[in-house]
Amino acid sequence: MKKSLLSAVALTAMVAFSGSAWADILVGVGGPLTGPNAAFGAQLQKGAEQAAADINAAGGINGEKIKIVLGDDVSDAKQGVSVANKFVADGVKFVVGHFNSGVSIPASEVYAENGIIQVTPASTNPTFTERDLWNTFRTCGRDDQQGGVAGKYIADNFKDGKVAVIHDKTPYGQGLADETKKAMNAAGVKEVLYEGVTTGDKDFSALIAKMKQAGVTLVYWGGLHTEAGLIMRQMKDQGIKAPMMSGDGIVSNELASIAGDAVDGTLMTFAPDPRKNPAAKELVEKFRKAGFEPEAYTLYSYAALQIIAEAAKKAGSTEGEKVAETMKSSGPWKTAIGEIGFNEKGDITRPDYVMYKWGKGADGKYTYTEM
Repeated sequence: MKKSLLSAVALTAMVAFSGSAWADILVGVGGPLTGPNAAFGAQLQKGAEQAAADINAAGGINGEKIKIVLGDDVSDAKQGVSVANKFVADGVKFVVGHFNSGVSIPASEVYAENGIIQVTPASTNPTFTERDLWNTFRTCGRDDQQGGVAGKYIADNFKDGKVAVIHDKTPYGQGLADETKKAMNAAGVKEVLYEGVTTGDKDFSALIAKMKQAGVTLVYWGGLHTEAGLIMRQMKDQGIKAPMMSGDGIVSNELASIAGDAVDGTLMTFAPDPRKNPAAKELVEKFRKAGFEPEAYTLYSYAALQIIAEAAKKAGSTEGEKVAETMKSSGPWKTAIGEIGFNEKGDITRPDYVMYKWGKGADGKYTYTEM
């Protein structure tokens, strides 16, 4: 009798525990939480965590609370796939991430096979949404769109210049460099130098010697802020006065700490600064009061989880394919970065890129401002 009673109590406890465990909707946040690109990983993490807190405070998703699960991919494709498999094992329903296109692309296949929606705030390589996968979305634009803007700017402002196109050999960096090259070539500007460097390199003297020999007057960089800052600094040290131009991979104030004064005059494409959106004013202040400046992809990450939550509510389900279909068919969605709608591929329907320039702000520190 005691044994039967004990079994019944144990069974009841197990059912109760199971019920409470399933009451959380697990959302994975994948990105480089450590390593040279950790500044971007922090943006993805902080954006998603704040969105989860705000959504939970408003009642959650269909009465269930969001729980964030972090995965550090260190900007490495193999590690990204490991993170994806761990998210699957953990029971994650949705993923906000990853940061690098070279990580998002292979990870998305793991998610697609396991019913998980992936919304990247930052991966811009067109391939991410060009493989007929049902689960891939992004809240940012694409390299072919960004490269078109950059290439036109070069053609309009450096038509007679000697342009070097340099990239980091990654799907993001080379993809963006090639799209920019394609656009400027179509407008009649031919590069005098096209080179790839290896991510993690710190000595660019051989590259800079080639720039000198070619008489370069503008350097277009396809890659991230770490190598960009080092190249800028070493260009200045070697007497090269050509400005650098790049894309959304250098949108971090960490760039200035690496490049120093060499960052002055750097040109950059990115979407209009979402921090200036009046509708996001209170949210921006919330981040700042918590001691975090929500630059670059922070609000893009926040928006990714906003859309997931609203689509799940509208679908009345957290089943991946139902939510994905709702995300595409029921937009545009009101978010921290404005209204976002998706096409059948999962790309946003209002891509927009503008030009920024780096210089000293009123506080004497280098930062970027929209031109």
